Amino acid sequence: MESGQVLKAVGNPNYTDVFGQTLIELGEQDERIVAVTPAMPGGSGLVKFAERFPDRMIDVGIAEQHAATMCAALAMEGMKPVYAVYSTFMQRAYDQIVHDICRQNANVMFAIDRAGFVGADGETHQGVFDIAFLRHIPNMVLMMPKDENELRHMMKTALEYNDGPIAYRYPRSSVPGVELDEVLSPIPIGSWETVREGDGPIVIAVGPMIQVAEEAANTLKRDGIYLNIVNARFIKPLDETMLLQLAKYNRQMIVMEEACDAGSLGGAVLEFYAKQGISGLDISLMGIPDRFIEHGSVKDQLQEVGLTSDKLIEKVRSYRAGQKFAVTQKANQ
Repeated sequence: MESGQVLKAVGNPNYTDVFGQTLIELGEQDERIVAVTPAMPGGSGLVKFAERFPDRMIDVGIAEQHAATMCAALAMEGMKPVYAVYSTFMQRAYDQIVHDICRQNANVMFAIDRAGFVGADGETHQGVFDIAFLRHIPNMVLMMPKDENELRHMMKTALEYNDGPIAYRYPRSSVPGVELDEVLSPIPIGSWETVREGDGPIVIAVGPMIQVAEEAANTLKRDGIYLNIVNARFIKPLDETMLLQLAKYNRQMIVMEEACDAGSLGGAVLEFYAKQGISGLDISLMGIPDRFIEHGSVKDQLQEVGLTSDKLIEKVRSYRAGQKFAVTQKANQ
């Protein structure tokens, strides 16, 4: 355009848009909400929030560490700060998150944008490490929604949670386009849900991988294979009750996530079963290998690391043909 205005493609909004609008709704209900961002009001979807609540929006500039400590201080004074930040930039504030927020058990809400592959944002912006560097910190609660409606409920969950820091992470992509609930209610902390029941392999998935698993399930049912898909919406804490139930089925299990394998949700599942003394399970991890992923479209990046419905179908079919998962083979050697 001659005006220089940036035009957006027509279609579903992205997760950032949903976050920004929902935060305004929650801000109208609760005056304690304060948004804090390190020089990302536009990218983090906070422009309209700032217009609506100019006194409750703080942009600290490119100072992620300062933003984290400020959120801790606001929480100590009874406010409900929302630290809105890209996954890749939150790495800079790791020390402050550990010492100023988590060690103090401050009621800080983290809105982690660009979680997962980021496509055009570039190689340095891949949001694939935050699960690994947040999951091991005491007092942290970590969530990821399967769609925009669940994100809204997670934001309500975080607002009503008063036992320490809590984070919801969401991707850069457009939302699936599901119907939104008018009334938001908190989700029980640490609870998972079964989104598709079946007597076949169990797929524990999180975030956009739910849609990938659903796509694979629709193809596999033509072969008489019915996946059991679990939405692991809480990465920490795990739904230990459901994990114990799943272990009783003695079926092959696949954990899918758009995050690095090291320190992953999949790793947490393996750690849980090991601590419970449960062995003999066939568990396969589908995540991001131990290397930096180069610039490209999100579709190409997912294809490169094998996080696609075709790869999931291939894995299930190969197992049915008598081949064991790689993780099981290594465990038996």
